[in-house]
Amino acid sequence: MKRPAAKQSSPRPVATVRGTRAQGRAQAARAQGYDEPARNVHEYLATKLGREIVGGYYKPGDQLPNELDLRDHLSVSRTALREAYRVLSAKGLIVSRQNVGTRVRAKSDWSMLDPAVLKWHLEAGPSEEFIIDLFDLRQMLEPSAAARAARHGSPEAIAEIAAALAQMASSSDGSGDLIGADVRFHEAILVATRNPLIASLGVLIHTALDGSFKLGWPSAATMSDVRLEQHRTVLDAIVDRRPEEARERMTALLEVSMDDVRRALRIHPNGPRPKKGKAR
Repeated sequence: MKRPAAKQSSPRPVATVRGTRAQGRAQAARAQGYDEPARNVHEYLATKLGREIVGGYYKPGDQLPNELDLRDHLSVSRTALREAYRVLSAKGLIVSRQNVGTRVRAKSDWSMLDPAVLKWHLEAGPSEEFIIDLFDLRQMLEPSAAARAARHGSPEAIAEIAAALAQMASSSDGSGDLIGADVRFHEAILVATRNPLIASLGVLIHTALDGSFKLGWPSAATMSDVRLEQHRTVLDAIVDRRPEEARERMTALLEVSMDDVRRALRIHPNGPRPKKGKAR
């Protein structure tokens, strides 16, 4: 006698499943204080673990929870977790060895200039030491870039710097995208050097400026006439083809910006840290 076919439940539509997962990742990102949810599971995992590593939750030499525990805690697949580990390994943050596990590497091994690693530092609440190191790097790069832009910048490239400054002026009262205009001003100077290697560091400058402004120091929302004039003197030196003056003006501008940063960090020493929950 034939048995009746078992009643099968209707499968959930793929779009619904994907939508539910995406909503879950977005909710998890918001719950941890992150502004933007990741585009896929392994990216979300890499970002979550990367922030916890650079934020000091997992310190150099620490072993990450074993794979089974981590997959169970985060409700993710083995494939997604291993892909996240590959991303973190490529950035120098972790090393995995068979029969040993996955450990956090020494800071000297981290790809500190990787835009994602730099962004994670800023989002995790950077220390004053890290911010000072970041500005030291800018001091080595941007004054020389300003001098080179004065020597080699094309009229079109210099016009881009001037356009960014004009937008800064129109947004200085907080009515426009002041941060975006300030970032474009500094990036345009790098491009004006006509050196593609220097120009490629614009991503670094963009991440550094955008993240640091959002930490909340006073110059982030508005800009005084004095500060605008400091930017204008850099542009004037470039326009007039005075390399050494451009170098000096940019050096002075960065020194004042560093003073603003130090004051802000004393008021908010820990920055806006995302909430973190260690996987067990």
